[in-house]
Amino acid sequence: MEKLNEILEYNKHFVENKEYEKFQTTKFPNKKAVILTCMDTRLLELLPKAMNLSNGDVKLIKNAGALIAHPFGSIMRSILVAVYELQADEVFVIGHYDCGMSSLKAETMMEKMKARGVRQETLDTLDYSGIEINSWLHGFDNVTESVKHSVETIKKHPLMPADVNVHGLVIDPETGRLDLVVEGY
Repeated sequence: MEKLNEILEYNKHFVENKEYEKFQTTKFPNKKAVILTCMDTRLLELLPKAMNLSNGDVKLIKNAGALIAHPFGSIMRSILVAVYELQADEVFVIGHYDCGMSSLKAETMMEKMKARGVRQETLDTLDYSGIEINSWLHGFDNVTESVKHSVETIKKHPLMPADVNVHGLVIDPETGRLDLVVEGY
């Protein structure tokens, strides 16, 4: 069975059995916090358990590497919405060891793109248009430094209120241990 059909079939029973009721909460985070973390599959359940979080406790933003690639991109906008509209007063940036973004090389990814039909001319056009595709596709060399950079981007953002605490941590995806990188108090 295709993934979509499996999901829809499961969802039908989920709704019919009212399994959603145990997850009901408001749009406001109970712990008044927003977390930016990586989309790594190992963190899906581990991160909330390691932080003693339940459904409704925090706003959770995920992307590849817990990176803020642009100070006026969608990640930063989501953090600002959480602060101004959803009552979050603390931000946690949580990277993780053994992150795929630490080994991401633009050249390798572009070769995979070409193997799946993206033409070299398209990549050249993007480069010519001012999109520095090599830096855009580059990951990071050190997770601790990457977390520090994202924390600084948030703290120094011209629209971020000074009274919002911004913390940086790195989680071990094997054990759930959190290592403090930046304490925002």
